[in-house]
Amino acid sequence: MTSTNTQPPADTALESADPYCLSPEAVTAALAGAPWQRYVVIGDSIAEGVREAVPGYTDSGWADRVADGLRGVRPDLQYRNLGKRDLVSSKVRSTQLEPALEFRPDLAAVVAGGNDILGKTFDEDAVETELARIISSLRSIGCTVVTMGLFDITQSPYVPEKYRAVMQERLRLLADRTRAVSFRMGCLYVDLPAHPSGAEEIYASDGL
Repeated sequence: MTSTNTQPPADTALESADPYCLSPEAVTAALAGAPWQRYVVIGDSIAEGVREAVPGYTDSGWADRVADGLRGVRPDLQYRNLGKRDLVSSKVRSTQLEPALEFRPDLAAVVAGGNDILGKTFDEDAVETELARIISSLRSIGCTVVTMGLFDITQSPYVPEKYRAVMQERLRLLADRTRAVSFRMGCLYVDLPAHPSGAEEIYASDGL
């Protein structure tokens, strides 16, 4: 007897019902005609894809998901993720920019600055300078560059109340500077600070 069960597999059931998650078919349609063939990601733990598995969702980081989506329209896509946790923006530039350029990407995602805001002080001018140096180098070889602001982690219940005001201000400054340099240099900017899911239970057990 042929089964009539059309429910999605249990391990991705929640993802299939999540309004913020595109189906594979929707991803393919959205990326139809995408020209990119060499995709690189540089940055910190967000770029690397550090995460905790969530029941009901595919255990895959955002950068890998983008690569999978692009392969739906560009099966020969070359992809390299250089992201590494705990790096401040200057270290992202000094350790990852050169190998990224050697890869000769036509699409790059740059995520840096999140660790800079965790220090005793935060120099937003220095972070903007580092981002500009990274972006200008990638743009000089004709690469499309994607940047993003960060979700407001102060909405996580794990962030101590005494740090919330300072962290909110630093996150705002980082987003403002990232957005400004991105628009100035012709990048695509993903406005995660404005996304409604930032107020939901998306945070890992370490609060990030």
